Amino acid sequence: MTLSSTHSASASEDGPKAANMRSLSRAMEVFAELQRAERPQRLSDLARNCGMSLPTTLRILRVLQDFGMVSQTDKSYRIGPAVLPAARSYLENDPLVVAARPILQQVASQTGLTASLYTRLGFERILVARVDGESPLRYDLPLGKRLPLTVGAAGKILLASASETELEQATAAAIGAGHEKDTFTIEELRRRLPEEGSDYAYSEDERATGVLSIAVAVPHRSGRPSESIALTSPVESATEPALRAAAPELRRAAGRLSEVLEGSVY
Repeated sequence: MTLSSTHSASASEDGPKAANMRSLSRAMEVFAELQRAERPQRLSDLARNCGMSLPTTLRILRVLQDFGMVSQTDKSYRIGPAVLPAARSYLENDPLVVAARPILQQVASQTGLTASLYTRLGFERILVARVDGESPLRYDLPLGKRLPLTVGAAGKILLASASETELEQATAAAIGAGHEKDTFTIEELRRRLPEEGSDYAYSEDERATGVLSIAVAVPHRSGRPSESIALTSPVESATEPALRAAAPELRRAAGRLSEVLEGSVY
C-alpha cells in the first residue's frame, strides 16, 4: 500500500516535469528555426517547419516575445533584442573565442587568407570568430550564423570520422533544416567528405560560389572534435594548390588552440 502510494506520487511529480521539458524543447526548436531563417517568418511557416500545430507555435512565440527573444512585425516573427546581451557575453567570456582570436590573427597574417573558427551545434556549425585576410570575401557571413555540416570544408571535416549512423543522422538533419534538398542522400555526403587518411577538407563553390576553403579539426581531449579552423579565399586571389599548401600552417594553428584549451574547463 505504501509502495503504491509512493509510486503514484512519483509519477504525478514526473508528469509535470516531463511536460515542462517538452515545452522547453519545443520552444528552443522554434527559436532555432528563427535563427536559421534568412528573413522574418510567418506563423504558418514556423509551424510547418517545426512540425507543430498553429496554436502550439503561437503560444511558444508569445512566451519568447515576453522575454524579448522574439519580435513581431505585422504577421511575421524574427529574433528579438534580448539575444544581444547573451551574444556579447559569449564573445567576451567564452574560453574558446578568447583563445582563438590571437591564433586566427596570426594564421591570417601568415597566409593572407581569411581565418575562421566554427563550433559544432548538433548537426550544424556556427561561426564564432573570424579574421579577414588580404582579399575580402564576396559574401558577408555574420558571427552566429547556423550552417550545415554537409557543405563547406569547415563542416565536412567534422564529419570525416563519423560513423554510418551519424552520417545518416547528419543527412536527415540537413534535409530537415532546409540546408539540403529532399533528394540528398548519404552516398552523396560520403562523396563530399575527405578521402580516408586525410586530416583536412577542401571545398570549392560549395556553400558560396567563387570561394575556396580548406579546414582542419581542432584536436579535442575526448577524441571527437567539435571545432574546426578554416582558411578561405575568393577564387581570383588563390588557387587550390595554394590553399592545400597552407594545410601545415592550419594544422599548427589548430594544435596551438587545442593546447591553450587543454588547461581550461572547455
